[in-house]
Amino acid sequence: MRIKLLGWTEVAALLLLACGFVVPVFTRSVLVYSVLNQAFVGVIAAESVWIMLRMNLLSFATPAFMAIGGYTVAIAGQYNITDAFLMTAAAFLVPALVAVPLGALVLRLRGTYFVLVTFVLSQIMQLLIFETPGLTGGSNGISGVAAVTLFGTEMGTNRLVLEYACGLAMVATLITGVLTRYFRQHFAAIEENEILAESLGLVVWRYKALGFVVAAGVAGLAGYSLVNMLLTAHPSSFDSSTAVDFIAYTIIGGRLSILGPVLGTGALVYATNLFGTHGQYAQGLYGVLILVVVLAARGGIAGTIAALWRRVS
Repeated sequence: MRIKLLGWTEVAALLLLACGFVVPVFTRSVLVYSVLNQAFVGVIAAESVWIMLRMNLLSFATPAFMAIGGYTVAIAGQYNITDAFLMTAAAFLVPALVAVPLGALVLRLRGTYFVLVTFVLSQIMQLLIFETPGLTGGSNGISGVAAVTLFGTEMGTNRLVLEYACGLAMVATLITGVLTRYFRQHFAAIEENEILAESLGLVVWRYKALGFVVAAGVAGLAGYSLVNMLLTAHPSSFDSSTAVDFIAYTIIGGRLSILGPVLGTGALVYATNLFGTHGQYAQGLYGVLILVVVLAARGGIAGTIAALWRRVS
């Protein structure tokens, strides 16, 4: 049976992200670059959440794996290791390797217990960062992280940082898209009824472990992108509460396709920056937006667009 590694939704998500490469042609606004960088980081983190949601698992562990990826490249930078390809591989592989033994423990749990344990993992990671100042800088973090180099060129300007963040988002989207497309039927069976799928011969733990490990690696890329943008690895950047934002991006965007995390992140990051100018009303306006989308569009932004397209066509 022939399986397409990429469908039209994955291609559309990649094309949307690729638009980031042409933004510098039209503007040099630092604010625009900042918002887009935030969006690219958010897209990668939301895709990590989305992978687990494809198996009906709500994970709060994304900030923990982001911290591992981010601190990995920050520490490597202290030893003058800045090659883009090497850092990208390290930011993905180190969190993925850490996720292997963790997955053996947490994937035995389901429902609320899984949610709670993954949240605790993020809390434990925060504690480890604070309690290992010799490695992570403790509460001060690691500042002055060396800019990444690509083919010997230092990616230190605002434009190059933006383009590199765009490239990382596309790499993460490609990894996520290939994984969820290739194992689409397996993940769907687990999401629909894990016990029934197991009784019919599906090795459920294998696919859950694979999804968990890849999701951790993708989250590591988000941490790398964030550290590369800030040139600082700080505990506050990986606070466990940020997991709520990444979950919101995914659910508001829509769970049915990979376009969900992309569209949801874009909309909510823009809304966050827009409402941020309204002072004390910001959180209220942001909450109202989420309520409206959840109540009026159960399938999220991507699901609503797809439904409208089917109706028109």
